[in-house]
Amino acid sequence: MASASLQFFAFILALFGVFGDIAATLLPHWKVNADVGSNIITAITQMQGLWMDCTWYSTGMFSCTLKYSILSLPVYIQAARTTMVLSCILSAFGICITTVGMKCTRLGGDIDSKNNACFAGGICFILAGIFGLVPTCWYTREIISNFLDQTIPESSKHEPGGAVYTGFISAGFLLIAGVIFCSSCFKRQQGAWIYPPKQHHFPSTEQESNAGYSLKDYV
Repeated sequence: MASASLQFFAFILALFGVFGDIAATLLPHWKVNADVGSNIITAITQMQGLWMDCTWYSTGMFSCTLKYSILSLPVYIQAARTTMVLSCILSAFGICITTVGMKCTRLGGDIDSKNNACFAGGICFILAGIFGLVPTCWYTREIISNFLDQTIPESSKHEPGGAVYTGFISAGFLLIAGVIFCSSCFKRQQGAWIYPPKQHHFPSTEQESNAGYSLKDYV
C-alpha cells in the first residue's frame, strides 16, 4: 500500500512536470528586459522566447513576432527548441506508460508486466527531466554571460524570465518522479531475488507404496 501511494505521489509530480514543461516551451518569457527610459509613460518590457519575441508597452499595447527563420537563430536557442520538444514528448509517453504500470490501476496484466511498464515510464521521466534541464541551464548561462559582458550596452542586456524558472522546476519534478518509479520497481525485483518462492515437494505415490511392506507374498 505504501508503494502504491508513493507511485501515486510520483505520478502527481510528473503531471505538474509535464504541464510546466509545455508551458515553459511555449511561453515567451525566457529573456526579459525592462527599458523605462526617461519617461515612465513610454516604458517598454521586451520578452524573448524560443518561438516568438513579444513587447509590452505601458500604454497597454502588446505585440509579438514569431521567429520563422531557424538558421538565423543562435545555437543555444536551436538546441533549446529541440530538447524542450523532446522533453515534452518523453514526459507524455511516461504519463501513458506509468498509467498502465501503476499498482493502483487495473491495466497492464500481471505484476511483472506492470513493473516493467512502470520502470519504462520512470526512464522516460528521467530522460525528459535531463532534456528539460540542459536547455534551461545553457540558456541561463548565455543570459548571465551577456549581462556581465562590459562591451554589450545596458539596453541590450536581459535577465532570466519566468519560463526559465518554470523549466527548472518542471525538470526537477520529472527527475524526482522518474527516480521514484524506477526505485519502487527495483525494490520489488530485488526482494524477489533475495527471497525466492518456496517450492513444496510432494512425495510421489510410487515412493509411498515402496515405503510400506509388501503383503502380496503373505496369504
